Amino acid sequence: MTDPMIQMQMDDHIRAALREDMPFGDVSTAAVMSEPRPGRVQLIAKADGVIAGLAVFSRVFQLLDPATRVTADVADGARVSAGQHVATVEGDVRVLLEGERTALNYLQRMSGIATYTAGVAEALAGTGTTLVCTRKTTPGMRLFEREAVRLGGGSLHRYGLSDGVLLKDNHIDAAGGVAEAIAAARATAPFVDKVEVECETLDMVREAVEAGADIIMLDNMTHEAMAEAVALIAGRAQTEASGNVDAANASAYVDLGVDFVSCGALTHSAPILDLSLKHLEVLA
Repeated sequence: MTDPMIQMQMDDHIRAALREDMPFGDVSTAAVMSEPRPGRVQLIAKADGVIAGLAVFSRVFQLLDPATRVTADVADGARVSAGQHVATVEGDVRVLLEGERTALNYLQRMSGIATYTAGVAEALAGTGTTLVCTRKTTPGMRLFEREAVRLGGGSLHRYGLSDGVLLKDNHIDAAGGVAEAIAAARATAPFVDKVEVECETLDMVREAVEAGADIIMLDNMTHEAMAEAVALIAGRAQTEASGNVDAANASAYVDLGVDFVSCGALTHSAPILDLSLKHLEVLA
């Protein structure tokens, strides 16, 4: 996350999270540490998983005090084991205490998503099918959750509604049909945008192919129907399988030969990775 615009967005979100946690300061820390004192604390993994979000974790403390230093033993995307030392945070003890929960909330959430994503990605490895996330993200957390998917070995679908044309069931109903929706999108969308259409039946797939869709999403179809749809499309459009995909059933999509499998569970159902800041030391 080194792009200046992404950094600015990230900082805005982190500042909002810090304001949420201590709108009028940290009264507990003020009670036990009224003056600045140097200290350090250890980041420990309490479960096996994939670390994601160390840059965000560090930024929380640095926004509170730029002098805070985080020294990590691993890089984002690395696997860790329960009990493993992950990083050391050094700085004003008051900052270490004030930033602890916000920093851990980001790191635990992102690492949980990366860990879950890695498991799904492994099921599709070597198949030529790309695993992508969805817009089913936590409000205010999309920037971070998508980065966690990437660090876990997944790929990214459109960021939001402004990024590409995806005609879902309600768009199709509003337009009066698949062909009508595609025609309307072609007439208004920039020529560089691909048009993706969500199809729930083989009849819709046929109509989408004939109308010239670039990508056809096979949504909540049976395995047999998806296989028929891929054969029907026959390379005339890219294909995306979607609908209730999770870590338990991702391998069932391997034999279909679809280009993409989209999985909302990556961001809406991944548990956190248990991490903790322990062994705080006041150094002087």
